[in-house]
Amino acid sequence: MPLSPEWARALPPGPDARVKITEAYAAHVARDVFFWAWPLVNMYNRRLAFSKMTEQRYVGPLLEAPLNRLTMLTDYVDPEERNVACPNQDVVYGLGMVALEVSPVVVQVPDFGDRFWVYQIVDLRTDSFVQLGKMHGSTPGFYLLVGPNWNGQVPNGITRVFRASSNTGLVAPRIAQNDTPEDKRAIQGALTGIAMYPLAEYDGRMKSIEWSKLPKVPGAPPGEEETRWVYPEKFFDELPMVLADAPPLSGEEACYAQVLAVLAAAKDNPKIKQAMIGAAKDAEEKLVNPLFQFRNYGQQLPHHWSTISNESAFGTDYFTRTAVAKSNILVNSPDETKYFYQDFDASGARLNSSNRYTVTFAKDGTPPVNGFWSLSIYNEHHFFVANPINRFSVGTKNKDLKFAADGSLTIYVQSDAPTDAVQRANWLPAPKGNFSLFGRAYWPKVPVLDGTWTPPAVQRVS
Repeated sequence: MPLSPEWARALPPGPDARVKITEAYAAHVARDVFFWAWPLVNMYNRRLAFSKMTEQRYVGPLLEAPLNRLTMLTDYVDPEERNVACPNQDVVYGLGMVALEVSPVVVQVPDFGDRFWVYQIVDLRTDSFVQLGKMHGSTPGFYLLVGPNWNGQVPNGITRVFRASSNTGLVAPRIAQNDTPEDKRAIQGALTGIAMYPLAEYDGRMKSIEWSKLPKVPGAPPGEEETRWVYPEKFFDELPMVLADAPPLSGEEACYAQVLAVLAAAKDNPKIKQAMIGAAKDAEEKLVNPLFQFRNYGQQLPHHWSTISNESAFGTDYFTRTAVAKSNILVNSPDETKYFYQDFDASGARLNSSNRYTVTFAKDGTPPVNGFWSLSIYNEHHFFVANPINRFSVGTKNKDLKFAADGSLTIYVQSDAPTDAVQRANWLPAPKGNFSLFGRAYWPKVPVLDGTWTPPAVQRVS
């Protein structure tokens, strides 16, 4: 006899926690959750790192700040930075982590004038919950970040309130800077007005911080790869806190219940726990690690370029969320920045410093933007490598690029310095070995967003 509708509605989602489960089933669940929760655990462990910081300071090339505060750079990110893959040298960064269950947070926006700016603010899932930047028409003022359950009084003078879906979040202001000494001086005044602090410190008056005067201490020698944030051995110990901070999205309730039941079974059963860790290690090797390579995911475009269209709004697109978190975590929303990824030349061969390449934009063929555009270069680990001219990207910020007589612009990508003066002005130095190119269109126009415009081929010339 079928269950009545009333009885069916009373059934809880997920498995019956009283039922014995097998190691094989636990491993199956563990493999699945390791993949889709990898970005969440990644963010959670970044928060744990910030929770140990006691002051705003610079540690080698890295930014440190206690929770609910941020620290700003005063120039481009140092090439030795290894905490976040695919940094750029188009903007001056700031960085901080929020713990909104501790306190709502006030974010200050000074007057940037005509300068491009955007504050990237994402939750535990790396989804944006804030629209704050030049493209959004945001005005100078005070913006309040609150957690999902906050019901306090909004004080006078707050311009807008943004509510996060989790208590953990990341705040990263990005302020455009040109490659000229004059602009590097001019930006400093605006940077001092950027701040983030707990609501209790809000008094309606703009605070000013001389970021250049923060303590500077030596850091550990940088490694080659991104700082590791996710470990299969620790994953399932951290997961209950992570899931508690990121309540299930619509339709995920049964999935969460299934995972929590398996975690409960593993708590007092070492064999189940080891089966889960083994499955996580397997998923890391076979599922997650390959997504570090841009060529293995994304929307495929002409000339072997790829892109994505739901960055920082992944929702239940678990594959793309994890792929981006593995390869270049912390991307802006598409209407803020559009990204284009490249591992190959026009023939489909891997980009490598043993060859020379050109990227030619036809007349009026650079990315159509309201903001600006850039083309960055990264080594095989998606980081910068020091080069003789200290250049890691080219684009709008470079005021000495040389256009051809027909209006086209050719970028020369190679490890050795061109002897020709024009080519040298347009030179993007290639790091040793395999490398990747990365296009950014800041505040893109419609042709970039709808796919009418795509990047030109990377041509091997020798």
